[in-house]
Amino acid sequence: MSKSDRLDVYLIVGGKYHNIDFARLELLKLIAEQPRLKVKVGDDYNDIDAICAADFIISYTCDVVPDAVQTERLREYMAAGRRWFALHSTNSILRFVEDGRVDSPRDNEPFMEMLGSQFLSHPPLDPYDVTVTEPDHPLVAGLGNFTVEDEELYLSVFHGEVKTLLHTRWTGETELFVDKDWHEDEPRPVMYLHAFGEGEVLYLTLGHRRGKYDMQPDIEEYPQQELGAWETAEYYELLRRGIRWSMGTLESQ
Repeated sequence: MSKSDRLDVYLIVGGKYHNIDFARLELLKLIAEQPRLKVKVGDDYNDIDAICAADFIISYTCDVVPDAVQTERLREYMAAGRRWFALHSTNSILRFVEDGRVDSPRDNEPFMEMLGSQFLSHPPLDPYDVTVTEPDHPLVAGLGNFTVEDEELYLSVFHGEVKTLLHTRWTGETELFVDKDWHEDEPRPVMYLHAFGEGEVLYLTLGHRRGKYDMQPDIEEYPQQELGAWETAEYYELLRRGIRWSMGTLESQ
């Protein structure tokens, strides 16, 4: 049966240490702005048949990683020409070591190679400036540089070529993480494109959000609200453009 001009999106929102409910609701509202989209929602990669039947994927996760079979299915899906709009900590694997630091083990490099990067650490949450790297690209055209508060500045290892659209700069040490030394003064990608086979990933590291109960069971009540880039108009504009990019309609709107 033909689905006319309908596009199917699979939204994966789940994981640890973030206000997952808030992110899911906000992303669903943005998806609902596009009448062509029909969405299925999951919190991990277990419904791999439905995920791979979708026209594209949007994900907002933390420490949620597909198993080996799911990873291979996703790699085949992307290599065949699909698009994936990956947000915030989709590329994270987190393990606490005995001294309390956080390790980011390279347990699924094929998955991270497909995404183009793996999160390794971030400095303490502080305001930082986001710079437009490619001002003529439709995903960021017309956006000025902006500042985000309460946001995790992602420090990652990259796989293959990435086209950086937004970046920031930071050097120093991240004492709470095993991968702590970040002294090279180089642009830190905040938003990038990464080709994989015939497909392409759009990765946007912004989007941290944490509330009172989001660190359970490690911390019963987290002492502060961390609102992140969700408090900026620029972030919502990037999300809207990312959805339209996923649909293949960005340049025509």
